[in-house]
Amino acid sequence: MNLADMRKQYSTVGVTREELHDNPVEQFRRWFDQACASGIPEPNAMSLATAWPDGRPLLRTVLLKQYDERGFVFFTNLESRKAKQLAENPRAALLFPWVALERQVLITGRVERVSVAEATAYFITRPVGSQLAAWASPQSSVISSRQLLEMKWEEMKRKFADGKIPLPSFWGGYRVLPEMFEFWQGRINRLHDRFEYTRADGGWRIERLAP
Repeated sequence: MNLADMRKQYSTVGVTREELHDNPVEQFRRWFDQACASGIPEPNAMSLATAWPDGRPLLRTVLLKQYDERGFVFFTNLESRKAKQLAENPRAALLFPWVALERQVLITGRVERVSVAEATAYFITRPVGSQLAAWASPQSSVISSRQLLEMKWEEMKRKFADGKIPLPSFWGGYRVLPEMFEFWQGRINRLHDRFEYTRADGGWRIERLAP
């Protein structure tokens, strides 16, 4: 297979400055709702980029679980690699790769922990199996086998068989406080539409970027 021959000609109608909302969170909401309505799998899946203080980056996919004017929230083990990176370098980038719609949204900003109350409110909505998994998995740690992980899950199932499963002390959420948004729309001949929102004078400055 010749990778140089793998290409797709984007054909979607573009986006103009006049079509964009002045508030990037509202613009994100419009595109996110369209992504959900399109039927693409897991439209809330986003790539999360973090880095160690020396600049070494890591990238993984997580799920967006909340968003509003304050920021974009995901949940995780607070002892994971991403959590350790964010403790030392509290900045991150998010990418929503809606390839089927020929769209991407990039968001960068500072990161803060959500409150225990927020984390608890979300945790109790998770399926029981996922709640047990939060207790069972020492996320990012080396384990000797999958069997060990499944045995721990069964142990937690027995431990909490008679009552509600509490929020683990080592599990919580993070909110990315956006400082920059980029909305990317694929266009024919690789002349894509890109619009960047950056904070300025208490509002947002919107500029078109070259593809």
